Amino acid sequence: MLESGVRPTKYTFPFVLKACSALQAIEEGRSIHNDAKRFGHSCDVYVSTALVDMYGKCGCLEDAQDLFDNMFHRDIVAWNAIIAGLSLHGLHKDSIWYVIRMQEEGVFPNSSTIVSFLPTIAQSKALGQGKTVHGYSIRRNFTGSVEVETALLDMYGKCQYLLYARRIFDVMSSKNEVTWSAMIGAYVISDIMTDVIVLFNEMLSCSLNPTAVTLGSVLRACANLNDSNRGRQIHCYTIKTDFVSDKMVSNTVLSMYAKCGIINDAIRLFDEMVLKDTTSYSAIISGCVRNGDAELGLSLFRKMQLSGTHPDVVTMVGVLPACAHLAALKQGRCTHGYLIVGGFEKDSSISNALTDMYSKCGEINTARQVFDRMDERDIISWNAMMMGYGIHGLGKKALSLFSDFLAINLKPDDVTFISLISACAHSGLVAEGKYLFDIMRSVYNFVPRMEHYICMVNLLGRAGLLSEAHSFIRRMPFEPDVRVWSALLAACRIHKNIETGEEVAKRIENLGFESSGNLVLLSNIYCSAGRWDDAANVRVMQREKGLTKSPGCSWVEINGLVHGFVSGDQAHPQSAQINKKLEELLVEMKRLGYRAESSFVLQDVEDEEKEGILLYHSEKLAIAFGILGLGPGKPILVTMNMRICGDCHSAIKLITVIAKREITVRDANRFHHFKDGVCNCRDFW
Repeated sequence: MLESGVRPTKYTFPFVLKACSALQAIEEGRSIHNDAKRFGHSCDVYVSTALVDMYGKCGCLEDAQDLFDNMFHRDIVAWNAIIAGLSLHGLHKDSIWYVIRMQEEGVFPNSSTIVSFLPTIAQSKALGQGKTVHGYSIRRNFTGSVEVETALLDMYGKCQYLLYARRIFDVMSSKNEVTWSAMIGAYVISDIMTDVIVLFNEMLSCSLNPTAVTLGSVLRACANLNDSNRGRQIHCYTIKTDFVSDKMVSNTVLSMYAKCGIINDAIRLFDEMVLKDTTSYSAIISGCVRNGDAELGLSLFRKMQLSGTHPDVVTMVGVLPACAHLAALKQGRCTHGYLIVGGFEKDSSISNALTDMYSKCGEINTARQVFDRMDERDIISWNAMMMGYGIHGLGKKALSLFSDFLAINLKPDDVTFISLISACAHSGLVAEGKYLFDIMRSVYNFVPRMEHYICMVNLLGRAGLLSEAHSFIRRMPFEPDVRVWSALLAACRIHKNIETGEEVAKRIENLGFESSGNLVLLSNIYCSAGRWDDAANVRVMQREKGLTKSPGCSWVEINGLVHGFVSGDQAHPQSAQINKKLEELLVEMKRLGYRAESSFVLQDVEDEEKEGILLYHSEKLAIAFGILGLGPGKPILVTMNMRICGDCHSAIKLITVIAKREITVRDANRFHHFKDGVCNCRDFW
C-alpha cells in the first residue's frame, strides 16, 4: 500500500496493528507506530488505543503505559486496552489500580472491562475482589452476558470456590464451549476428577465441540484417575480433529500416558512430535524416571540439551531423581553445576530434589550442606533430610533434626512421621519409633495411614519382635493390605521364622499376590531352612500365577557411565578381568578368615559350588569392576535393586581392608557404609 503511494488513514492503522498483536510481531508494530507518527495519526484516539492494545498484548507494558498516560482523550475502549494488557501478563495490582483510576476520572467499567481483568483476579486468587466485581456486575446488569458469567465462573473455579462456580454454571441460560471448558477446569483445580469426566460427557451430548483447553483438562483428569482407556479415546479424538498438532494438547497426551505408566506409548508419541518444547521434554523425562527407566530419562535430557531446548525448574526436578535412582553421583554433580549456572539453585523444589539426590547417592554430608544453605525450607525440605538420615542408618541424627524442627515452631505432617519411624526402623530405635507413633495420634491428631502401619511393622519386625508385630497388625483399625503383611514376611526371612512366615504367606495369598516379591521371600525362607521341595513348590506356584521375578542387579558409576551387573554376569566386555580380580580378592579374603556363608545360596547344590555362586553375586562383580575402573583409594558406590545378602555383607567388610578404600552399598532398603572392615549398620539391617 505504501509502496503504491496510497496514504493510510486513521482507520487503516487499527486493522494493521491488530494483526501485529495476533502475530506478536512487535518490531513490525513499532515500525507501524513510526508510520502513524509520520502521517500525523498517532494522536488519534482510535490509533492510540490500537497501539496501546498492541504493545500490551506483545508484553511491552512500559510502552503501553507511557502511550496511554500521554493520550489527550481516553475512552472506555482505551481503558479496557491497558487493563487487558496488564491483566494478560498477570500484573494484578496494576490492573486494579487502573480500574480504580478510570472510575476516579468518571469512566465506569463495562462488561468488556470486567471480562478483561477478572482473569488476573483469578490468577491471584483474590476471592474478596472477585466477589466485589460479581456484585458490581449484578448491579450493572452485566450477568446476562455469557462472557461475563463465564469469566466469573472461571474466577470462582480458580479460587477453588466450586459451589459458586457451579451455581453460576447451572443458572446460565446460554453456555458456549468456553463456559464448559471453564467449568471442567474448575473441577480439575479442585481435584474432583470423576466429575470432570461426567461434565465432559454432558458437553458432548449437547453437540458442542471441545476446545484445546477442554481436552487438556480432561486429559489431566484421566491421568489423575489412571484412566488410560478414556485417555486413549481422547487421544484418538485429537488425531481425528487435528488437535494433536496443538503443542499444549500433544504435551498433555504425552503426560497422561507417562502418568498412567504406559511409557512405550508416551515415547512413541514423543518421537512422532514435530515440535517439541521444554514441556514436552519435561513430561517424557519425568515419565521415564517415574516408570523405572532413569537411564533413558538422563539420555533424553542430554538429547534435550543438544537440541537447544532450554530446561526449566520442572525439567530439573525430573532429572535429579534419575541421578538419585541410579546413584549416578558424577552426573548428579554435573547437574548441580548446571543448576547453579542457570540460576535454578535458589528454587526450593530444586534444593529439595538436590538434598534427596545427594542422600540417595551416598553423600549425606553434602545433602546436609545443601539443606543448610537453603534460604527457605518447607516441610518437604525437612522431611527429605530426615528421610536421608534414615536410609543411611543415622536414626539419632534424624531425631535430632526433628527436635530442631520443633524448636522453630514448625508443624510436622504425616509424611514427617513416615520419615522418622522409618529412620528408627533402620537404626533399631524401637522405643523411639513407638513414641513417635503415639504422639502422631495423641499430640498432632493425625490418623495413621497404611504407610504408617507398614513402618511400624518394619520397625518391630527388623528388631526381631515378630509376635508383637503380628499382634500390632491384628489390632489395626482397618484391614491390612498386602504391603503390611509383606513387611512382616520380610522380617520372617531376616530372622528365619518359618512358622510365622508360612502363616503370613497364606494371608498374602488370600489377599492376592501383587508381585513375585512375596513368593520369592517365602521361597527364600524355605531355602534357608533347607526345605528345597517346599521352595520348589513356591516357584511352581509363581510360574502358574504368571508372576516373573526381576533379576537382582547392581550398578556402579565409572567416569560418568553407569554399568549394570546381574549375578553370574559374563556379558560385560571386561568380564575376564573382573573374574580375575574376584578370584584374587577371594584368596586375600580367605587369608583374613573369610568362609563362604552357604545358607545364602538358595539352590540345592554342593558346598564347593555354592562358594562359586556367592563369589559372582552382582554386588561383588560391581565392586570388582569399581576397583579396576577407579583410581587407587577412591571410594566405590554400588546401587542394588534388592537387599544385600549376608555373605556379600561379610565379604565387603574384608574387601575394604584388602583394597584400602571405602565402599558404600545402597540396597533396596538402606545404605551400608563399609570402612576398615566395619559397616555402619553394625550388622543390623
